Amino acid sequence: MPVSMPALADDLAAESAQLRSLLAGLDEAGWRRDTPAPGWTVADQVSHLAHFDDVAVRSATDPDAFRAEVARTGAEGGVDPDAVAARYRHLLGADILSWFDGARARLVEVFRGLEPGLRVPWFGPAMSAASSLTARIMETWAHGQDVADALGVSREPTARLRHVAHIGVGARAFSYAANGRRMPDAAVRVELTAPDGSTWAWGPPDAADRITGPALDFALLITQRRHRDDLALTVTGPAAWEWAEIGQAFAGRPGTGRRPGQFPPVENELAVIE
Repeated sequence: MPVSMPALADDLAAESAQLRSLLAGLDEAGWRRDTPAPGWTVADQVSHLAHFDDVAVRSATDPDAFRAEVARTGAEGGVDPDAVAARYRHLLGADILSWFDGARARLVEVFRGLEPGLRVPWFGPAMSAASSLTARIMETWAHGQDVADALGVSREPTARLRHVAHIGVGARAFSYAANGRRMPDAAVRVELTAPDGSTWAWGPPDAADRITGPALDFALLITQRRHRDDLALTVTGPAAWEWAEIGQAFAGRPGTGRRPGQFPPVENELAVIE
């Protein structure tokens, strides 16, 4: 199917609105509430999104300056998300929300008008504008999950989970590289049940290695927001099992993930490993 930048921008705006609904009305204590990400508060999650929204806009509008910024960051040891979070901890929650609103609006406006195949630089290989915007949807959903967990609320799954799954499947090779492992030659078939009951699929239909189950569970797995033992996914074959262990949809160093039993199993079902 052809990629539509306006449709991706609309999905990002909708995902942003869902996150904002969790943030509206929070007092300062709410903004400083710890999330499941070690050392990160609700405020840290949102400032992270706002910061990298600004960065993404620079990558698209001033790529030469962005490349120079990446070179400087690389000389200093690379991007450190914890250091980025610490940089903004002096800001009040209301100021962070205002920043997020403005940064997200600029991002949506800029990327809505780009050609989907335009290559934009990033902290690693350049990517298409469509992939960059899809990654922002994934990041918003994943960090929004941390906020929801901190506030003790559940979010209704939407068709936007397909973006999260798509980025996760596409990042399989990166997951191995980030962990210093060689990716096996075996293909993995991913078949997910969408919120509306339809099926989303990636990979060869006849692949022996497979991951199947609810789209929500795969999104939680591939963003490392739940441990695989607490998800209703069926994982078949050694290549699929290894990927389920280390997979990450996000850029950067491997995440710490979540502990088994840290959260109630999704839909009270456990993973099946074959």
